[in-house]
Amino acid sequence: MRTLISIVAIVAGMTPAPASAAPLPEGSADHTAGSQILKHEGAGDLRSASESPPTEGKVPGMDVSSHQGDVDWKSSWDKGARFAYVKATEGTHYLNPKFTQQYNGSLNIGMIRGAYHFALPDRANGVQQANFFVDNGGGWSPDGKTLPPALDMEYNPYGDTCYNMNQTAMTAWVKEFSDTVYARTKRHPAIYTSTNWWNKCVGGSVKFGDDNPLWIAHYNSKLGPLPVGFDFHTIWQWQAAGLFPGDQNLFNGTFLQLQRIASS
Repeated sequence: MRTLISIVAIVAGMTPAPASAAPLPEGSADHTAGSQILKHEGAGDLRSASESPPTEGKVPGMDVSSHQGDVDWKSSWDKGARFAYVKATEGTHYLNPKFTQQYNGSLNIGMIRGAYHFALPDRANGVQQANFFVDNGGGWSPDGKTLPPALDMEYNPYGDTCYNMNQTAMTAWVKEFSDTVYARTKRHPAIYTSTNWWNKCVGGSVKFGDDNPLWIAHYNSKLGPLPVGFDFHTIWQWQAAGLFPGDQNLFNGTFLQLQRIASS
């Protein structure tokens, strides 16, 4: 188990109040997993959407949001996708209007699927955003078909890279989100992030990798270093476009291992 920290002592007086944040843009834009990472970090050495890293012992998958609309799940299945993450929520204001078609459609075609939440840590605290997520599709059950709920932590689409929070406050925010999801689902959420953003904005005072699976974003033909606090990765989002709609992912293991993650 990871080292426990006192949330009360850390958060007191440090987490910015939602009221201090700037107004959300008209229409509450749908930010996708990696949209800000691609913007800030680029596509690495990948020169075209047709390029592929070695996939031996890996399981191809995808992640989608409302940007992909009604997904043709049979087409993606026929091309080899075996799992999918679907955006459910953002902050405490946004619901993916295509969530049902995407979440149920991927399941119905035979994929193992899960839901993710795009965090806006300066808009509401971790408890509020975790509850909003779980209430709106971010659940989990040990049925062999559902991936752990996932928390998307990346560059602020509205302003300061780290949401005007220091590492201590951001670490506390992530932990209270994770603890709330665990209390409600009995599963620690996967954490989606990039190494550069995480090391700058969260740091390693808590080893989240002891409990939280890592879904790492790094657009490159080689994975590169992992964020501090993680010794291995579970999913690699290696490309922002390609064979499947949305982002391209690889599960770090076999399909049987993927099923076990969705069962225990």
